[in-house]
Amino acid sequence: MSKKKLKVIPLGGLGEVGKNITVFEFGDDIIVVDCGIAFPADEMLGIDLVLPDITYLKKNAAKIRGIVITHGHEDHIGAIPYVLKEINVPVFGSRLALGLIGNKLKEHGLLGSTQLETVEQGQAIKLGVFKVEFINSCHSIADAMALAIHTPIGIVIHTSDFKIDYTPIHGDIIDLMRFAELGKQGVLLLMSDSTNAEREGYTMSERIVGETFDRIFTDVKNRIIVATFASNIHRVQQIINAAIKCKRKVALSGRSMINVVNVALELGYLNAPPGTIIDINDINKYPHDKLMIITTGSQGEPMSALSRMAASTHKQLDIIPGDLVVISATPIPGNEKTVSRVINQLFRKGANVIYNSLAEIHVSGHACQEELKLMYNLVKPKFFMPVHGEYRHLKQHANLSQTMGLPKENTFVMDIGNVLELDSQTAKITGNVTSGHILVDGLGVGDVGNIVLRDRKLLSQDGLVVVIITLEKATGTIIAEPDIISRGFVYVKESEELIEQMRKIAVNALSKYDGKEWTTIKMIVKDALKEYLYNNIKRNPMIIPVVIEV
Repeated sequence: MSKKKLKVIPLGGLGEVGKNITVFEFGDDIIVVDCGIAFPADEMLGIDLVLPDITYLKKNAAKIRGIVITHGHEDHIGAIPYVLKEINVPVFGSRLALGLIGNKLKEHGLLGSTQLETVEQGQAIKLGVFKVEFINSCHSIADAMALAIHTPIGIVIHTSDFKIDYTPIHGDIIDLMRFAELGKQGVLLLMSDSTNAEREGYTMSERIVGETFDRIFTDVKNRIIVATFASNIHRVQQIINAAIKCKRKVALSGRSMINVVNVALELGYLNAPPGTIIDINDINKYPHDKLMIITTGSQGEPMSALSRMAASTHKQLDIIPGDLVVISATPIPGNEKTVSRVINQLFRKGANVIYNSLAEIHVSGHACQEELKLMYNLVKPKFFMPVHGEYRHLKQHANLSQTMGLPKENTFVMDIGNVLELDSQTAKITGNVTSGHILVDGLGVGDVGNIVLRDRKLLSQDGLVVVIITLEKATGTIIAEPDIISRGFVYVKESEELIEQMRKIAVNALSKYDGKEWTTIKMIVKDALKEYLYNNIKRNPMIIPVVIEV
């Protein structure tokens, strides 16, 4: 029996929604499961994407045998182009996942230099000491797969995102028999999806949504606009099916929607009769009762297609009274206000809006408590580690496992960066590795950190004051009154008295100093103005003194 231990190191996806990436290390071999992004929180002003910190992977690049992808959602594949720029290793995934990844690699100029290996459900591949088995699963995207990772000390099952849907839109039902067979062999560690661990009962079948679409689209005489996640191909297929029944043409809006649908059509994961899908630029050629638009923006993202329609800034499409808008998604935690704002804007423009609380137009892709219990009882693991969710989700899932008899000491609610070490009989958290997030702002990756975000927050809350001081180079005396520029603090023309008083404060502060050291001059002016503004108007703008010598 091997004396080496298996290390399981989550670098993302725990205590947060998104950014899923987990490292499995045994001796001189490492495999990485998933490589996703997260979307920025409200306080991450100006940030476009959040990537996992892969410092540990860069330090151990020679050990990495490959990146294994469970499915093609952004929170599982979005970081791959950024990671492959640092570590060039093979990527293994389904045809659909690799098709979506290929689009990303093409944009980043990496397509020709990356080894992409297609795997099928039921297949097993050898990566160093690991044998990775791909198990047919079910989620809100086609070709979702769970993993059975066979290691020298035992089997680890990683469910990834899953639900148990007995009537899936595409493919076979989840392979519960294989989970049961592995459970009989003996499973060392189960890592299971915790997203819906707070929800009792079962997740409804995706087919419920299709039945609802058929019902609410019947006899509609106006345009129908449906917002959903671009990657939810099952949902997109049902919208297309409903459009065909209503004899409507389908137009796509939103860059990600167009990209994903084109890949899915090309690979055969979406089916639409020729002529069904039209270009968004051609919608004016058809009567309103013959149009269905599928769009991005179900989360109220400010630059998404639906938000631009609601704000009348969309190039091809403006909301007109009578349009039926269906938002076929529930807000991700934290997005409730932005979604509500878009719904209100749509109503103001005269649209009829149907959202999740009004009809069964969305079902989750994640297992609820009864499905989680079934998975646990099929697998019967020695140790359990809840994954994929905020801390409260992980904790609830851990509690659920304990109600089914798992000892508390065999359950590990972990944070990103923790190292779980296992042998065939024991498991414990032994330390931490570097982890966290890397921020993407435009083309800049990692050049925006906590200090820059703090400054952006300060600017957004209190504004900016620039004080320009002109001094005579030889004597250091003030040549002219300080010039004051305000941005986001006060409007200068309407606050002349305050601006004039700030000038006097700056001059008075400088009169008490007879040196020429620029750093000291700036500090004196900044401190004097900061004290004055807080004492008089209780504001703390960012103050930037600028010294010019002539």
